[in-house]
Amino acid sequence: MDQLADQPAAPKRARNSERTKAAILVAGRAEFAERGFEGARVDAIAALAGANKRLLYHYFGNKEDLYRAVLLDAYQEIRRGERALSLDQYGPVEAMDRLVRFTFRHFLANPWFPRLLGTENIENARFLKTLPDIQALHSPLVGQITTIVERGADAGSFRRDVDPVQLYISIAALGFFYVSNMATLSVIFARDLSGVAMLQEREAQAVQMVLDYLRTKPS
Repeated sequence: MDQLADQPAAPKRARNSERTKAAILVAGRAEFAERGFEGARVDAIAALAGANKRLLYHYFGNKEDLYRAVLLDAYQEIRRGERALSLDQYGPVEAMDRLVRFTFRHFLANPWFPRLLGTENIENARFLKTLPDIQALHSPLVGQITTIVERGADAGSFRRDVDPVQLYISIAALGFFYVSNMATLSVIFARDLSGVAMLQEREAQAVQMVLDYLRTKPS
C-alpha cells in the first residue's frame, strides 16, 4: 500500500525538474546576454530562476556547461520556429517572404539573442566549437533554403546561382544589425527605430531586398 502511494510522486518530480531547468536556461539567457560570459554570475542566474544553486550545478554542471546549454537552446529555439513555418506548403516567393519576416521578428522579439551571439563572437566562438550537434542543427535550414530557391528557379521566379548559406547570412544580417544597433542608430539618425511604423517599414524592406536579389538574373 505504501509502495503504491509513493508511485505518483515520480512524474511530479520530473515535471518540476523540467520546469526548473527551463527557468535556469531563461535566466542564463538574460545574465549571459547582459553581462557576457566573463561577467555573468551563477548566483545571479540561480536567483533569477528562483532555483537553488546546488540544483543548477546538478542539472548543468559548471558555468561553462550552463553557457553551452544556453547557447544550444537559443539555436534550437530559432530552428524550431523555422520548422514550424512549414514553408514547403507555400509557393517559393511566399515561402521566402515568410522566412525573412520570421527571422526579423525573432530577433526583434528576443533582443537577448543578438546580444548572446555578440558575446559568443567576442569569445571567438570557442564554446560553439565544442557543441557536437551544431552543424547538424543548421543543415536542415540550408536544405530548406536550397529547396525554396530551386522551386523558384524552376518556376522562373528566382535566379538559380544562389549560395543558400550566403543567402541566409544576408537574411539574418538584415534583422540582426537593425535590432542589435537600434539604440545607436536611433540617436544617429534622430528617429525612433523601435516605433511600429519604422519596424514595419524595415521588415518590408528586408523582404523586398531579398526578393529583388533572388529575382535579378545573373550577369
